[in-house]
Amino acid sequence: MHAAEPLKNDQQSQLNALYEQMEPEGLYPLWEKLAALVLPKPDSPAKVHKWSYDNARDYLMRAGDLISAKQAERRVLILENPGLPGHSGITPSLYAGLQLILPGEVAPSHRHTQCALRFVIEGDGAYTAVDGEKAIMKPFDLVLTPGGQWHDHSNPTDTPMIWLDGLDIPTVRHFDASFAEGYPEDQFPEQVPPGDSLNRYGRNMRPLKGHSADRRPAHQPLFHYPYADWRPALDGLAASGEAPDPHMGHALEFLNPVNGGPIMATISAHVRLLPEGFETKPRRSTDGTIFVVVEGTGEAVIEGETIALNPREILVVPSWKQVVFKAESQLVLFGYSDKACQEKLNLYREENA
Repeated sequence: MHAAEPLKNDQQSQLNALYEQMEPEGLYPLWEKLAALVLPKPDSPAKVHKWSYDNARDYLMRAGDLISAKQAERRVLILENPGLPGHSGITPSLYAGLQLILPGEVAPSHRHTQCALRFVIEGDGAYTAVDGEKAIMKPFDLVLTPGGQWHDHSNPTDTPMIWLDGLDIPTVRHFDASFAEGYPEDQFPEQVPPGDSLNRYGRNMRPLKGHSADRRPAHQPLFHYPYADWRPALDGLAASGEAPDPHMGHALEFLNPVNGGPIMATISAHVRLLPEGFETKPRRSTDGTIFVVVEGTGEAVIEGETIALNPREILVVPSWKQVVFKAESQLVLFGYSDKACQEKLNLYREENA
């Protein structure tokens, strides 16, 4: 941006008088606001922040003693970024929360415009049902509930189930495009056996066109990415003999099998493995990213601030903040961001040192 030419004599006072006359009609001078509207580089109001899973879990279990999943509809603690008070966002474009389903509970069926992912942190055997198909959930599974699809959650086990919810709520709010409705029953009727979509689409295969039993939406057929599949794939990549990427370590992105693109229209997700003792080179990108520590210990150094990383902790790295990861032991991270949306809008940029 060019340096502004200085104003002459009483020019500012005359301009101020003009501004006062225009304001009641909703007219404002761009030249007074341009520097704040068109930034030379991203300056996110979101702050770097880490949430202790143990502390959040304690509050969540206490809430579980006071309100049922059905009463709450979704018993979730919002992870609100301290730089975005009242926004209910973990970044300006994304939402995160920790959801609890206690033994025997059902979170009733509903659907909405917003796309959601569920990354399982604790528990084994509860399920999310999407349009009548159950995904039996195990620790560190990734389950999607794409926008517009009926979904409910149920826990038939004898232990609590907790997962991280990631949604594009702020993005949908930005476009004023939110729709939601509840199903008349607690659960959408079962349509197919659990794992049906995984059998059809989860192994780099798909049903032939016109297959009578193919019931999933053509643009979003797969919604379950099990830990039992992605973790060995990450290990295999690390064992290939290829050196880890200097900025990312060994990294794999979850894909939509239809087009090889991101898992959902507005959200991308990936996993990384950093070998013991590995330190990444500095990197920054425009997509603010939410990380979950799956296993191992280490550190994240973000714009000079060092943050210890331990299993199940949740960390947000806002847009254009330079980050270095250091693995004390082998470190495995799950991350999601709005990269999918930014790439579609031709906004995404990264810088690797």
